[in-house]
Amino acid sequence: MPRVPATETSIAEAGRIIRDGGLVAFPTETVYGLGGDATNGEAVAAIFAAKGRPSFNPLIVHVPDLAAAEVLGEFSAEARVLAGAFWPGPMTLVVRRRPGCPIADLATAGLDTLALRVPDHPVAQRLLREAGRPIAAPSANRSGHVSPTLARHADDDLGNRVPVILDGGAAVLGLESTVIDVSNGGVSLLRQGAVTAEDIAAILGRPVAQAAAVASAPSSPGQLASHYAPNAVLRLNATEAGDGEALLAFGRAAHSNGFVINLSPAGDLGEAAANLFAALRAFDTAGSRAVAVMPIPETGLGAAINDRLRRAAAPRP
Repeated sequence: MPRVPATETSIAEAGRIIRDGGLVAFPTETVYGLGGDATNGEAVAAIFAAKGRPSFNPLIVHVPDLAAAEVLGEFSAEARVLAGAFWPGPMTLVVRRRPGCPIADLATAGLDTLALRVPDHPVAQRLLREAGRPIAAPSANRSGHVSPTLARHADDDLGNRVPVILDGGAAVLGLESTVIDVSNGGVSLLRQGAVTAEDIAAILGRPVAQAAAVASAPSSPGQLASHYAPNAVLRLNATEAGDGEALLAFGRAAHSNGFVINLSPAGDLGEAAANLFAALRAFDTAGSRAVAVMPIPETGLGAAINDRLRRAAAPRP
């Protein structure tokens, strides 16, 4: 179906679909999400089915505000500090589930923890309030494929698997949320994202440890070793494109006789982050079989961009 403009009428209808156990693709400030009622196990199962998503990979649950989040999970003092600094916004906090928490076990992959986020997007906020439910929402794409930053990306991947796609324009940030584990009394970075490790350290007054990626049973979305993968084989840290290779450039482009996409000719990491997933999709559209990727600085948002590129380049299962 169906991409429709995100209007009061279409958002109200989307809220009804969520309440009735259906799925809706919708915009957030990070990427487009594929949402269903997080308290409805069948709706959560439909998300996995639509994406072809591994059942061991937990989903992020979206709520409208901190008060709604605290009904579902147990927040430490540091978790509240982070929520106060970065919510609404592109940060997901992994917390302990409260006793009696109504979130479906499938949404948490059977874990006693829960990944929660308060999105900073007017359409997402309105949808949450219209639905009156916490919404489990991974990115609105086929599992392991490039995340969607436009409504048509969600349409391309999911097509008739979702009743409605709310079109709210391009995602502003273009990277998924940063995921922080605050469930065990400490603070651990599980996934790089739009909020940088430096941002978090500035709020907490100390550096944050980063958890290692895992091959199975991840505690957070985005921890699979091979993820965000286009069809093409990626060669990282390339100084030039070889024969038969397209080029993913950053800053001043290296020489190439083939197809070139430059994430940011000016070398701006924010621009590069916003363009990353659309660029990887464009290589698929062009039929590129191999892509040389120029180096990206490992600072600020560059760390998250490189994290995505390493996962996209990892050997496929």
